[in-house]
Formats: sequence, C-alpha cells, structure tokens
Amino acid sequence: MTKDELIKKKVSAISLGCDKNRVDLEKMLFSLADYGFKLVGDVEEADIVLVNTCAFILPAREEAIENILEMEQLKKQAKIEKLIVTGCLPNKHFNEIKESFSNVDAFVQTKDNDKIVNIIEDLYNVKKSKCSDSYERILTTSCGYAYLKIADGCNNVCAYCTIPRIRGPYKSEKMDKIIDEAKFLAKQGVKELIIVAQDTTRYGIDLYGEPKLLELLKKLVKVKGIEWIRLHYAYPEMIDSELLNFIELEPKMCKYLDIPMQHIDDDVLAKMRRKHNELSTRALVNEIKSLHPDIKIRSTFIVGHPGETRKAFGKLLKFLKQTKLDFVGFFPYWKEEGTVSYYMKGQKSALTKKLRLKKALKVQMKIAFENAKKQLGQEATVLIDEFDESDGTFVGHTNFLSPSVDFGVKIVDNNSIEIGQFVKVCLVDFDGNFYKGELK
Repeated sequence: MTKDELIKKKVSAISLGCDKNRVDLEKMLFSLADYGFKLVGDVEEADIVLVNTCAFILPAREEAIENILEMEQLKKQAKIEKLIVTGCLPNKHFNEIKESFSNVDAFVQTKDNDKIVNIIEDLYNVKKSKCSDSYERILTTSCGYAYLKIADGCNNVCAYCTIPRIRGPYKSEKMDKIIDEAKFLAKQGVKELIIVAQDTTRYGIDLYGEPKLLELLKKLVKVKGIEWIRLHYAYPEMIDSELLNFIELEPKMCKYLDIPMQHIDDDVLAKMRRKHNELSTRALVNEIKSLHPDIKIRSTFIVGHPGETRKAFGKLLKFLKQTKLDFVGFFPYWKEEGTVSYYMKGQKSALTKKLRLKKALKVQMKIAFENAKKQLGQEATVLIDEFDESDGTFVGHTNFLSPSVDFGVKIVDNNSIEIGQFVKVCLVDFDGNFYKGELK
C-alpha cells in the first residue's frame, strides 16, 4: 500500500482516563491528522480505532477492557480494519494484554506515542515517514479551555498508587516547549489553561534542580489570548506563601487551587506515605482561608485505606465539617497489586468502604449546598463550554469552578451566546449539580 492510499483511511478514538491521558491522545490525533488521515467521531465510520486507556485502579481497567472488547467485536464484523490500544493499560500489563486480546493489532506504550503514525504505517506495510515530537494538538475539550500537561510520571511513591510503575519517574517538560504549546493553544481560541501533572508543584525539579512552577506561571500569564490559568494537583507540602500570593494577586490566575490531601489522620497519612500531616494540612487550609479567602479549595480523599480505623474516619468527617472545603472528591481505596498498601494488614471490606464513602459524600454534599448558597445573588463571569440540547441551555464554568470536576452553570439561551465565549451572569439558583445563571 502507498501513503496516498493509506491516508484515505478514517481514524476514530475513544478517550478514557484522566486529563493527562487526554493530552497524550490529543497530540497523537494531531500527528494522525497532520499525516493526512481524516478523523471521525463515530467509531463505526472509521477504518482505524484507537482506544486510549487508563489503568490506575480496577474500575478504570474494567472500563478499558469493556471498550476494547466492544471494538474487537466491530473488527470481527469487519466494521473496522485496525484496532490499536494506547495509554496506561499497555504500560502496566503489556505482556498480559497482548495474550488476552488477539484481535488488537498494536499495543502502544506511552513512550511510543510519538510513533503512532509509524505504527500504523507498519500495520499497512507502508514505508515509514519521519516522526514528529510536536506540541500541537487536536482539542477534544470545549474550544474555550484546554489542559496543559507540564510533567509526566511521579517520584512520590505513595503507598496506594500505581502511577510510578505505569508512567515512570517524574519528568518535566522543558519550559520553552510548554510556553510554545500555550501560545499554540491560544491561537486555537483557548482562553483558559488548566495546568496538570501528577504533581504540578514539583515541576522543574528534575531539569533545574529546584521547583520552577512559579517561574513557569509567571511566563504563562504573559501569553496573549490566555485569560484564565487554573492550577490542579498542587501537593500540600509544596505550597508556600509566594505561590498563594501570586494566585491571589495575578488577574489571570483563577482563584482556585486543587490540593490532593487524601486524609487528615496522621497514622493513615503515614501508612499512605504522604509527606504532609494533620498539623501542616490544617495550617495550610487556615492560611488560605484567613489570608487568601477568595481562593477556592478543591481536594480529594481516600476512604477505607488499610489502617483507617473508625476513629480515623471520624476525624476525616470532622475535618470536612470544620474546614468546609469548597469542592471535594472521594475514592474508595482499591487494593492494587504491586503497591505497598496491597500487603498491609487491616484491609477493609468492600461493605465498609462503601458505607464510609456514602457517609463522606453525604457530609460534603451538605457543605457544598451551604457554600453554594453563599454564591447566590453574586455576579460571575462564565466561560461557555457547551450547549445542552436536552433542555436548551448553555453550560459553562466560572473562575471558581473547574470544568468537568466541579459544578457547572446553566444559562437559558437568548440567541446571543457562543461556545468559548465569556458572559456575565447573576447566579440565582443551585440544584446540587448546576448553578442557574441569568445573563446580566
């Protein structure tokens, strides 16, 4: 087959997993489009399908396997020609999945993402072209915002986490390349950058010998066209007053900080191999709330980790009630083979984890309603993400709401709104999932 014949093939992709994984897929999609392939949304219209997988915990692997099996069925029915599996699943279980999925044509580990065109050329016996390690992307998010991944891998080796085994050691992107990518995104109409990595606060430590996140942010805010910059996954022990002051005083920085705390009990945190403790965590929360009250705090917590006693879980609930964090996500502990936590005594039953998750969610939902009520009657700027055809509303997010993970804002259409546009609204109601915004 010739290249001219190959580029007549249509390519589709299924995106699973986290925002970091999404960025990887977007770069692969650009390489494919740049080569000449036509990208299509419906897998049944495609000749080649990529399943970009997550393997962080069991439910993610189950979702990945379910999607792979569905695509294998399409291939057996001759509805697609080639099936390629990318993302974290091939990184973690390469040999195992090669044996399990005989109808998959290629398993691509993340280190080979930039070779995706060559891999497809091999499948069709086409002469290899030159690979391109480009920062350019085909966006799969709303045209208004995009994730900007500044590092991959992790060195924190938390006891429950598989990421270092899947993604390898922490590896920062060079600062100049990140700035170039931000400029490219701005030219695509992106107005908000969401800074992501497994740990954003340790950015640059491997390249420059010390953390350089603040220096990077100071350069990013100068990129023309970017109006909002939001910081995710800032580890509590790495947040200092200088970073908080910058977020508060810099107009382009969203008054928002995602801080994965995971627990508050010192014994549980020690078993998790986290680097912070109750005293330092409370001090950080108090500093933000007292000195930087405009900064909203998002966090995540794991319930049911080995060694989490009823008393420790009760302390977590008390912490939530006392601090009234703005946005919180919870995960039940998953026993992942190969992690330190897997071998610990004091494993909790599935029922115990389920009940604790339910209690924690109930406590936080009450807090969320209380926090949301304080916003009602306030004016807010909303970045429009999508149009909901089911109820005829536009859906967006504010400076203090991160898209896809926090609550959204629904606005009744008056034929003047466009996706990717900023609009001024008054927040007039909250239903537990969405604010209702009335145009100013």
